[in-house]
This record gives sequence, structure tokens and C-alpha cells, in this order.
Amino acid sequence: MNEIELYKRIGTRIKFLRETQNLTQENLAEKSGLSLDYIGKIEVCINKPGLRALIKISNALNVDIKELFEF
Repeated sequence: MNEIELYKRIGTRIKFLRETQNLTQENLAEKSGLSLDYIGKIEVCINKPGLRALIKISNALNVDIKELFEF
């Protein structure tokens, strides 16, 4: 798996987990302290989130960070 494919899968996984919890991108942005634009761009693989962003997202989704990599 190359880097681009990894980030695509992470974005897809974040979107899946968010939708499973009936959260909008705006809800996730508020809960994580990240911008709505940033969340949206992560989900479509325009932005490549760093470790700090992934920790904030996993905390906002109430999941262990490893769940973002379960694909």
C-alpha cells in the first residue's frame, strides 16, 4: 500500500465512523477542535492528517486511535 492509498483509507474510515455515530462533519469538527474544512478534506484525501489530528479525531469519535486504521 502506498502513502496515497493509506490516506484514502484513513479518510474513508473516519467518514464511516462519523456516519455510524450520526455525526455531521460540523459536529466532528466541533468535538475535535479541528476546522470543518480540514475534516472534509481529510475524508476526501486532500489533506493528510498528522498524529495530533488523528488523536483529536479518535477522541472526538470516542474510539481508540487504532480503529482509524482498521480497514
